[in-house]
Amino acid sequence: MPLSRSARDGITVDPIAAIPIRINGSINERIAGPVEGFFVHHRDRLVWVHVVMFLFFLGIIFLPLFLPEAVENSTPLNDFTRFANYAMWGLWFPLVFLSVILTGRSWCGILCPMGAASAWANKKGLQRPIPAWVRWEGTPIISFLLITVLGQTVGVRDHPEAVAEVFGGTLLLAFVLGFFYGRNKRAWCRHMCPIGLLLGVFSRIGAVQFAPKRKKPGGDRFTEKGVCPTMIDIPRKEESRHCIECFRCVNPQSKGGLFLRLRHAGEEIEQIRKHHPNPYEVVFLFLGTGIALGGFLWLVLPVYQQLRQSVGGWFIEREWYWIGESGPWWLMSVHPERREVFNWLDFGMIVTFMLGVMLILALLLTVTTGVSAWLAGRVGGDLSVSERFVELGYQYAPVAMVSLILGLGGELFAPLTQLGLSQETVGYLKAGLFLVGLVWSLYLGARILINQGVALNSLWLPLLPGVLGSCAVGLAWWPAVFGL
Repeated sequence: MPLSRSARDGITVDPIAAIPIRINGSINERIAGPVEGFFVHHRDRLVWVHVVMFLFFLGIIFLPLFLPEAVENSTPLNDFTRFANYAMWGLWFPLVFLSVILTGRSWCGILCPMGAASAWANKKGLQRPIPAWVRWEGTPIISFLLITVLGQTVGVRDHPEAVAEVFGGTLLLAFVLGFFYGRNKRAWCRHMCPIGLLLGVFSRIGAVQFAPKRKKPGGDRFTEKGVCPTMIDIPRKEESRHCIECFRCVNPQSKGGLFLRLRHAGEEIEQIRKHHPNPYEVVFLFLGTGIALGGFLWLVLPVYQQLRQSVGGWFIEREWYWIGESGPWWLMSVHPERREVFNWLDFGMIVTFMLGVMLILALLLTVTTGVSAWLAGRVGGDLSVSERFVELGYQYAPVAMVSLILGLGGELFAPLTQLGLSQETVGYLKAGLFLVGLVWSLYLGARILINQGVALNSLWLPLLPGVLGSCAVGLAWWPAVFGL
């Protein structure tokens, strides 16, 4: 149960390990209190931050469309198109994920231009009730998968037109959804944003929490009443994933609402049963990691080209020549001036390969997690197998996040080679970062199992399948680490 302000400076007992620990009251008083006060005091001025970020975002995604082609030897320092690409994939993508560990979903509530656009549209819009198909918890999973696959087929990492389509289209969808649905709410941020879902899952390992001052029983609930823009029932709040840290519910002088609490990173997953474990999050964690992996591996593995040639030959033998024709620009990359033109064969192979890798990895993680859940029950774990499965599925969050940063945000490390480091040295740095994620995942798995009642002397048995699953994720991302 979240701690009240009166308990911040006291002594409590770890309910898992039964070891007295001191609540980080002094840290909360010195850091959390001033931060809370600052954002509450300047809450009305955040709109100007949103305006600046919105204009910057528009410039990043649309201005390169009107500029000349970047020359081959240009850099982010002397060409805006290169700068925009690096800002998107070398800075924004990986750093937003890393920021979740320290500040939770602060990006969503303080900086995100899409969420702000959706909120602005909602104030002027129709404010209709949010329909069931939007509120379905599988909706953001589908949104993420579609955006990820489309980004690969149109070349979102290489072509400014693709960046404008994917991110501009996402911005338009956020605006439209906000215009039609919700009353002073962010239906987009809660129900459909693909990045929001990703950050929401990873925010559970973050070091900040907005906790109720007066906790009510009954578990985390959805409600369209109240001040929360992402429809959290504030007195019953238990999980971090929907909280965008907008500070609307924070009032230091009030006896109710939420307060900013610092915690050690990973605490929420260690004690996940107290924080509304959700099977949809585990499904997304498995599928999202797999689809992102597929989006990277088709670019680097020779087996993809071998499969492409075999499938293409099969179609040609049957004189189905349409497979070699290019499709619409909004569905696949058609850029002859840059010597890249996809045809229907390329489109079908990319989509199939990504979905295939996704299903294989998801199946592997499902098996390892299922075996862990079953073994945990054999050596003293409580709850049912399905409940243990959902809890143990969260152990992969750190290794999944690091994998995404290394694979899809690898441009973050590009400047290191320009500073004189060799590719091999950079590879070892990446491997070290992945090792941190791997060890962290193993630690979380152990803590979850202890919470389930597994004795320390039997811990290794149900933990072993989780080790194998995390190592499998690492091996799959190996080309991203060393560029092989």
